[in-house]
Amino acid sequence: MASRTLLSPEEQTRQLASLNGWNIVDGAICKSFQFADFVTAWGFMSRVALLAQQMDHHPDWRNVYNRVEISLSTHSAGGITGMDIALATQIEQLEIG
Repeated sequence: MASRTLLSPEEQTRQLASLNGWNIVDGAICKSFQFADFVTAWGFMSRVALLAQQMDHHPDWRNVYNRVEISLSTHSAGGITGMDIALATQIEQLEIG
């Protein structure tokens, strides 16, 4: 299981380098996804929800029609942890697959 310990700014940058399109914004890692339509975006959100539930780590997110904006931080730790990187990595695998 990934750590819920805060990552240093250097470690955040190093680990984000392997994640395409994720950025640090206001103490969280964030990415915006765009899909063909609402149904495809909602399907993606459903798959992310299942992953998040398995990890007991849930995103802050927003959906408008074919866009999904995801923000990950570990609220109990007060910032970005290994849990956020792990969930982002799993999300990337969903998008690619």
